Amino acid sequence: MKMHSLHTLVSVIDLGSFTAAADAVNVTPSAVSLQMKQLEEYFQQPLFDRSGRSVRPTAFAESLARTVRRAVSEIEAMRYQNPLPAAGRVHLGVTESALTTLLPLAFAHLRSHAPGLSLILQRGSTPGLLHALKAGEIDAAVLLRPPSGGSNRLVWTALLSETFTLVVPRSVESSDVKAILRQHPWIRLDRNLVAGSLASRFVNQLLPNHQPIIDVPSIDAILAMISTQLGVSVLPALRPAQTAYYDVREISLGRNAPVRKMMMVHRTAGADNHLLHIVTQAFQHAVTQYMGDENTASFDES
Repeated sequence: MKMHSLHTLVSVIDLGSFTAAADAVNVTPSAVSLQMKQLEEYFQQPLFDRSGRSVRPTAFAESLARTVRRAVSEIEAMRYQNPLPAAGRVHLGVTESALTTLLPLAFAHLRSHAPGLSLILQRGSTPGLLHALKAGEIDAAVLLRPPSGGSNRLVWTALLSETFTLVVPRSVESSDVKAILRQHPWIRLDRNLVAGSLASRFVNQLLPNHQPIIDVPSIDAILAMISTQLGVSVLPALRPAQTAYYDVREISLGRNAPVRKMMMVHRTAGADNHLLHIVTQAFQHAVTQYMGDENTASFDES
């Protein structure tokens, strides 16, 4: 077994496809496929479920990827062992979806472990933050990877994957996704948002030319509308606080449910930046607190 094959496996799961992983590790898609087959032969069990039109990582593949990430993180940490406390500033872009989830936990970790490091925050959308990052206006960003995959000239670190569900009023008893979308008005999350684009693509594949009653740029606003029986929506999996506050319930979208990936991203030139490494570790720690090991992915092999 070659160690770079394990790195390729992590890239496949993090980036969502064999093709994207091939670009990231600088090999051909066929070479990625060969490496995955060699790993399956080495471990004597499948890494992917290929029974449908798309392939999904098996539970063993997810477990193996987590082990590899931990090992790489520990090895990387050894590069930065320094008796001097970390001090300095990091200009960090943060997308809306991370502001109330990962940011507070990551900031608390930094205050405890690197009190001399300060964050200068810039709030924005994924496209805006990517533009600011490429222009050198910020050092790094926590954002959602675009459906197109995002620029491979940047360094992407996977933080959190969230599977979409159909959110309906609690009074709706059916669990038939297609029937519910036909029978109830569709409240669409704004397609200018990464999550909105993913949700719209799913609905249009399920029900071509299906039209929404309104586009809304806020998930909480949509939940308030669903609570008052105005319609249903396809959204990223809700947090416990949201399901407790709003009168809604979630329905699984099945194997082909879209997945949004929250990532830490910075320019290649910052790959050896000690402070960026510390901030990335803080957000990885935040993910462990926030979600534990409940991190899933769904992707096409091609």
